[in-house]
Amino acid sequence: MPTDQHIAAGLLGRVEYGRVAASVRALPFLAPARHIVVADRLLLRMHRGHGHHRVCAGSVVAYGADNLGSAPAGTERWSVQIVGWCENAEPTDAQLDRFGPGPRRVDGDPFEAVYLEIAPSLATVHSLGITDGAPERAQ
Repeated sequence: MPTDQHIAAGLLGRVEYGRVAASVRALPFLAPARHIVVADRLLLRMHRGHGHHRVCAGSVVAYGADNLGSAPAGTERWSVQIVGWCENAEPTDAQLDRFGPGPRRVDGDPFEAVYLEIAPSLATVHSLGITDGAPERAQ
C-alpha cells in the first residue's frame, strides 16, 4: 500500500509550481518555486534575486502544491504538503531539461535560477473532491 509520501510524490509530479514556507526572524513567509520530483526528494528552482533560498537552505521547510485552481469541473481536487530538511542543490543536465525554461523576469528583474533540494520527512495529502477515497494515484 502506498504511503502518503508516495502519493504526495505522484501528485506533485502532476503540477509544476508550489510554495515553499520558512521562517524569517520568527515570522512565516511563502515563496513560489518550480519543482520536480527526483527519486525520494523534491528539487526546487527559485529566483536568486529575492534571497529566499538563503533562508531555506540549511533549515526545515514546508512545501505545498495543489490543483485547486486548475482541476477540471467534476474531478478530484487535492492539496499536498511536505516538510523536510532543505539544502542547496546542483541539478544534473537531465534535471535542468525537466525544469524547462524559467521566466524571463521576476518582479521586473531578470530571472536568475537557484536550486534547492528537500528531503521529505513528513507528507500530508488532502483530497477535496467527488470521490470517497484518497486522490487518484499517479500513473
